[in-house]
Amino acid sequence: MTIMISKDFTHEIEIKKSRFICQLKRVETEEEARDFINSVKKEHYKANHNCSAFVLGERQEIQRTSDDGEPSGTAGVHMLEILKKREITNVCAVVTRYFGGIKLGAGGLIRAYAGSVNEALNEVNLVKIVEQQELCLTLDYSLFDSLEKYLSIPIVDKSFTDKVEIKIFLDEDKISGFLRDLTEKFNGKIQVAEGRKRVVEVKI
Repeated sequence: MTIMISKDFTHEIEIKKSRFICQLKRVETEEEARDFINSVKKEHYKANHNCSAFVLGERQEIQRTSDDGEPSGTAGVHMLEILKKREITNVCAVVTRYFGGIKLGAGGLIRAYAGSVNEALNEVNLVKIVEQQELCLTLDYSLFDSLEKYLSIPIVDKSFTDKVEIKIFLDEDKISGFLRDLTEKFNGKIQVAEGRKRVVEVKI
């Protein structure tokens, strides 16, 4: 299952007078991620640091981080760990820091950068990317009312000729169970054919 943020998002926290501004953006390629990082750096050119982490691919195959001048290992890698732990992909996170005059120490920086990303993810809606298969059900008129009551998913299209034809979309991992139950419920009297596939985003 692929999990992504539902939209681009900005979240700000303050820790010991330092401002940490986390910006999350949906990205599809490394080039998009790097363009976003550069745009944030231009936007916040007066900031002390613009640390970043991004993850791409269904299995989080591509992972990159930058501490952007913070002590090595205190920012980007821990931002990345949050993205990996939450199983989120195709996202770039940039945390901008405006130094407030109080040093946080290595542990404090780690908590600040990781916490900034984690809080942003808690605020933004997450979605899972689901592959669905269209099923075309053909049946006699006498079965239509019973089928309509039986179905717990929306009917996307229906037509009435010498038979009734109904079209629905179902998550691919639910198809075998649905077909088994449908056959048992209606004694195999409903014909099923596969149509097109689609990919949808479902809120988590």
